[in-house]
Amino acid sequence: MQRDTYDVKRTVLQWLRKRSNPGLIVNLCFLVVLIFSTLLTWREVVVLEGAYVSSQRNHLETVASSLDRQLQFSVDKLLFFRKSMGEALQTPLAFAVLQDAVSRFNLVRTRASWQLAVDKNRTLPINGVSDAFVSKTTLLNRDDARIDREISAALEVGYLLRLASSAVKKEARGMYVSRAGFWLATDTPAKNADAVSRYYQFVTQPWFTLQSERENRARAVRWFFASSTQHAGTITASVPVYFDNYWYGVVAMDFSNDTIRRLLVDAVDDRTEGEYQLYDTRLSLIASSAPSADSINPFDAAELAQIAHAIESDTEGGVRLGSRFVSWERLDHFDGVMLRVHTLDEGVRGDFGSISIVLALLWALFTAMLLISWLVIRRMVSNMYTLQHSLQWQAWHDPLTRLNNRGALFEQAKILGEKCQKQSRPFSVIQIDLDHFKGINDRFGHQAGDKVLSHAAGIIASGLRDNDVAGRVGGEEFCVVLPGIALAEAAAIAERIRMRIDAKEILVKKSTTIRISASFGVSCAHEKGNYSFEQLQSIADDRLYQAKQRGRNRVVWRDEGKA
Repeated sequence: MQRDTYDVKRTVLQWLRKRSNPGLIVNLCFLVVLIFSTLLTWREVVVLEGAYVSSQRNHLETVASSLDRQLQFSVDKLLFFRKSMGEALQTPLAFAVLQDAVSRFNLVRTRASWQLAVDKNRTLPINGVSDAFVSKTTLLNRDDARIDREISAALEVGYLLRLASSAVKKEARGMYVSRAGFWLATDTPAKNADAVSRYYQFVTQPWFTLQSERENRARAVRWFFASSTQHAGTITASVPVYFDNYWYGVVAMDFSNDTIRRLLVDAVDDRTEGEYQLYDTRLSLIASSAPSADSINPFDAAELAQIAHAIESDTEGGVRLGSRFVSWERLDHFDGVMLRVHTLDEGVRGDFGSISIVLALLWALFTAMLLISWLVIRRMVSNMYTLQHSLQWQAWHDPLTRLNNRGALFEQAKILGEKCQKQSRPFSVIQIDLDHFKGINDRFGHQAGDKVLSHAAGIIASGLRDNDVAGRVGGEEFCVVLPGIALAEAAAIAERIRMRIDAKEILVKKSTTIRISASFGVSCAHEKGNYSFEQLQSIADDRLYQAKQRGRNRVVWRDEGKA
């Protein structure tokens, strides 16, 4: 029996030796390595593509934020002029020269056109039209009970407008246009021969007519893009002036397309790869970072429609158009959208193209060298996974505070909001802003400001649960998402964080410590049954503003006037 078993084994081994072919084994190994190397190389292309898209988004976000900051300066000036007008209406200065100007108005108000000039070297002159002109339309109103104060206030604001226009500025023109039949502007001519036609031109523009109570209930800054041939290339930002619930007029600023392009080029800085384009809400091109008009990447009607459809569904993202990849992001202080256009040719000449070519060469090397190539691929896979994780972390976190960045916070908050809504659980949002942060940068430098931000972020993160989400959404602004936490409990959490921030001293320089404080706004989905994170953040932001108005360093979790 044992002998028979031995014979069978020997027969099988002999058969295997006859069938063993080294060439066949080598060919089989080559085929296996070729298949695996091809699959792994293809996967690396997919990974690099994801890293490439993330890189495009990061570059676009940086440029958009830089342009937003530049436009915010002009918007802040516009709001400052409105606030100055309101304060001047509330408490007019009792200067004889202003009272004299008001008296002169009563002598010239019936003229077809007139001008009140106090001191053209100090303030802008007021140009106006007659009572009869004002009475022709219901949009205009010359209220005798208010006109004296308004003229006095306009002359005060004219000083600020003239002062702003004499410095280095981005705006082409600043102006105040009143419903009472007068205006003042930084480009006012010495003679007002065309005062009637110019005033008519002002009060018929959308930036004036669409600032009424019905058209702009929020009384917010709005941007308008000239469509007429006469004003083509002009962009106007305007804001209404209200006092005692009465609409007095509009403060506005004009920007030329050339100015916007210069701001865009400054924002792009040394990020020359790809073209950045700024569009208005109708997707009409305003400015491009391209060096000349011939080098601008144009889009046909079908491509613009595809981009518009993609933008409607999200405020940021990307879309492929043939050999081009287009990413976009909406701006916070401008009614428009920024696109970044990256062509295939630029991609090939850039980092992504270089890595793709290297992978192709390596694939050919793998095919020729068999096992040696397989080891090289395995090593590259390890390196690429490390690169992938590094890029993913950078794409979703703020490097200074190590909290989630704005994009990561919004994505996680939307998911948590939908989950809480399905489970009928509370969902709260805390909006945090460090008080007087700009003063810290001005006094101690930006390194001290970075220490303050990092310190505040650490306190915020240490006071949260594992399933809570915190992120940095602005310069010194943070946001916390609390799933399963009701409004009162969220307010208590905010109060604990506020007290911890207020109690700590921060070493900003050698032997120099400071204390900081923060203002908080809290909202909850159970207040109105609305689980939209954007809406809850907006409510929390409004309450944060109320906290600022009430003296800072406090938590506001109910709207002013409510029990």
